[in-house]
Amino acid sequence: MRFRDRSEAGQELALRLMEWASEGELPHTLVLALPRGGVPVAAQVARALGVPLDVLVARKIGLPGRPEAGIGAIVGDDPPLFDTRALRMLGLSEDRLVPDVERERAELHRRALLYRGDRSAPDVEGRTVIVVDDGLATGATARAALRHLRRLNPARLILAVPVGAPESCAEMRSEADDVMCLYQPPDFQAVGLWYDDFEQVSDDEVIGTLRERAER
Repeated sequence: MRFRDRSEAGQELALRLMEWASEGELPHTLVLALPRGGVPVAAQVARALGVPLDVLVARKIGLPGRPEAGIGAIVGDDPPLFDTRALRMLGLSEDRLVPDVERERAELHRRALLYRGDRSAPDVEGRTVIVVDDGLATGATARAALRHLRRLNPARLILAVPVGAPESCAEMRSEADDVMCLYQPPDFQAVGLWYDDFEQVSDDEVIGTLRERAER
């Protein structure tokens, strides 16, 4: 299975989630996208379900000199969540990564302010919350996001992604009440390999999508 782009992936996710909704399994639902790549996917889900869309900004913490290799993540002002096993294997300490955490937290706050302005984050207590991203690789940012939300007492916490590494999808089942991953290729390697168009999503696209949904 390959997806043409993030919008098509979101439409496929929406079809599966609409089955749950038709059975009354998604009451009082809120869709939260992990920006930037999760926003076009989540927009299709929110549109199909007729529910609000917002963002939860999470930032990956990468290896020093190799930012694409995630070894942790942060959400809001929560403490960083590290892959402690990876840190041990690499001989890294959390103290060594303090500058990286500070840099990513500054970028997290910049994006949250840019995307939401002075609008407060949505109240998730007692709601069905669907967290959406464009794929699941290591699962670092998804895990941090789910743990952040769990502390806010949602009624049900769902992670929905079009494609993911099988081991990461399995691990997320201990963090979310339900995990929906449409495709778990054994030769996963990277999220972008399963999209024909995986162009980077811009800040302007995120802002425009949120504004469009808010106006409906």
